[in-house]
Amino acid sequence: MTVYRPFTKECQQAMFADPQSVTIAGTATSLPRVSSGQNAGSFSTPDQATKLSVSHTYGKRTRHLIRLDASKVAADPLMAGINVQASMSAYLVVDVPKTGYTIAQQADIVNALTAYLTASTNAKTTQLLGGES
Repeated sequence: MTVYRPFTKECQQAMFADPQSVTIAGTATSLPRVSSGQNAGSFSTPDQATKLSVSHTYGKRTRHLIRLDASKVAADPLMAGINVQASMSAYLVVDVPKTGYTIAQQADIVNALTAYLTASTNAKTTQLLGGES
C-alpha cells in the first residue's frame, strides 16, 4: 500500500496554480496569489473581500486546511440607513495519521463528505447552516 509522506526540506513543494478561482452565487472570482510560505499559500481579490488560504501542518498527525473567507457591506438590521461590514468563513480540515491512508483514500473521504453536503441541491448544507444536528 502506498502511504502519504510529507515533503522534506530537500523536496520542492508543490503549489496551487496562480490565480485560483472560486464561484460564489454563480459569479466566478479570480484570486491571485498574495503570499506563499513553507506549507502555506494565500489568494485574494485586491480589495480582500474574498480570500482563499491553504495550509498544511505536519506533526504526529497531518492536517490539511483550505479556507474561504468572504466579506461584504450589508444593511444593519437594527438601524435603518446604516451599513456595516460583515464577514464569514468556511473551511475544510483533513486530519490524517502519518500512515494508513493513501492520498487517493484520503480524497475518497473528502469527496464523500462534500458530495453529501451538496447532494439534492445543497440540502445537507442548508440543514447544517440552519442549526440542525
